[in-house]
Amino acid sequence: MTYPKITLPQLLQQTAVKSPGHAALIYFGAKISYSQLQDHVNRLAAGLQAMGVKKGDRVALLLPNCPQFVISYFGAMQAGAIVTATSTMYTAREITHQWNDAGATVVIADRRLYPVIKAALPQLTSVRHNILTGARQYYPRPFQQFCKLLKASARVRPSTRSKFGAKNAAQTTGPALHEWEALLSVSPKPQPTGLKPPDIACLQYTGGTTGTSKGAMLTHANLVINAYQASSLLTRGGNGNEVMIAALPLFHIFAMTCVMISSIEIGGTVVVLPRFELRAALNAIRKYRPTMFHGVPTMYVAFNSVPGVERYGFNSLRMCMSGGAALPVEVRQKFETLTGGKLVEGYGLTETSPVTHVNPPEGSPKVASIGLPIPDTQTRIMDLETGTREVPVGEVGEITIRGPQVMKGYWNKPEETALVLRAGWLYTGDIARKDADGYFYIVDRKKDMIIAGGFNIYPREVEEVLFECPTIQEAAVIGVPDQYRGETVKAFVVLKPGVATTAEEIIAFCRERMAGYKVPRMVVFRDSLPKSGVGKYLRRELRNL
Repeated sequence: MTYPKITLPQLLQQTAVKSPGHAALIYFGAKISYSQLQDHVNRLAAGLQAMGVKKGDRVALLLPNCPQFVISYFGAMQAGAIVTATSTMYTAREITHQWNDAGATVVIADRRLYPVIKAALPQLTSVRHNILTGARQYYPRPFQQFCKLLKASARVRPSTRSKFGAKNAAQTTGPALHEWEALLSVSPKPQPTGLKPPDIACLQYTGGTTGTSKGAMLTHANLVINAYQASSLLTRGGNGNEVMIAALPLFHIFAMTCVMISSIEIGGTVVVLPRFELRAALNAIRKYRPTMFHGVPTMYVAFNSVPGVERYGFNSLRMCMSGGAALPVEVRQKFETLTGGKLVEGYGLTETSPVTHVNPPEGSPKVASIGLPIPDTQTRIMDLETGTREVPVGEVGEITIRGPQVMKGYWNKPEETALVLRAGWLYTGDIARKDADGYFYIVDRKKDMIIAGGFNIYPREVEEVLFECPTIQEAAVIGVPDQYRGETVKAFVVLKPGVATTAEEIIAFCRERMAGYKVPRMVVFRDSLPKSGVGKYLRRELRNL
């Protein structure tokens, strides 16, 4: 394929010029056109520049699905910054790690999440400005109310760089607080930044093939190209008539690329849901007649459980895409039988922006397959022992990928980058096989990552919290099958001598220190844990207990 050599802000600009009046976003019934979206993005970029943001600075987003997420994402990049999107489920401990590692200087957050930021402030080393949206006077009214306030604030005399600086200098107790509306009243004309496609667009945090969270450096070219790669297969090139539902969190790379960026690339419309709620999703499908739906297997399990689900108008959906975790065959078959919709499975990683494989939308997908490599993507299955020999068709090995969507590397982690990027090939840590027709099948994970409801969970991260519990002496975590979530977290613990506690108390301890989806659902008490000769916990033996 031929791809345009443009940045993400330029991608939005070209669509806004081509289709200025077309609806880019729909949020609680309010429609935001591409020209409105571009205006808001320009204003945010100018406001950030007036605050002192320059090319290469990192801007963190702590926002649920809402128009402000899209505006902040593209606005920060328009200002020249690198975005690091953050899970709204994170605790203070988790955002501290991500923002300190990224060196984020500015945070744009939903006001309701500010208590989490406030708890993290003593440990945050680089954040200088907090911008809060979701103002009390209009939140959570439809976004149209925000547009009215923005028009009013735009008539206010524009703020200047010196005013932002004075406010920050006067506040000595921590990062300066700014209101979203004030920031967007600065100017509708940001300054050029000289951004180029090879520049880093975002730091998307992932555990990669080891247990510590790392920022995958995804460039503008990575993300723009991956959007074109995906849309060439799934949207038939796009004609502006595609309507997608954003039920997946936009801070996750799946929705970020496949919903937000891809829709903008084709000039489509995104119906934004704050989060996945079954009835809200069903009503959105019935009302807006979407042509595409992206979800994780648990969403399709939920749809399958609704009596009379076919009455919600799934026949408008030309394509439903499943990713984030393995899609059970019975779930796909039941969904297609009940709704008449077409459900296909794909594969990707944060490190690949993310899409690398998709089952062909036309025809019948192969059972349990992740499909074929997307355009301009090479895939090899390498031996598990050395990673240097490509194995024959039908044999299992580590799946490796090369293509224009592969990340630049891990942020400030050259050693870990060298482990996974070798001679231009990304070593995924996933074990797979290829059949004679070129279809790929994920067999197992080389890494110990757990995937629950489409979210990645890294055992080491959970174990570190368990080790902080004053009653626990040893702990190890594994993933176990779960009918709804795909997998769930099971913890094995050894208590300190002479102490007693309950599984409920341990779970409550974890819930205070990590996002809910990471918290163990099962706790097993043991006198000892199986270990290797060098003292490593043997997870494979725990799975047999």
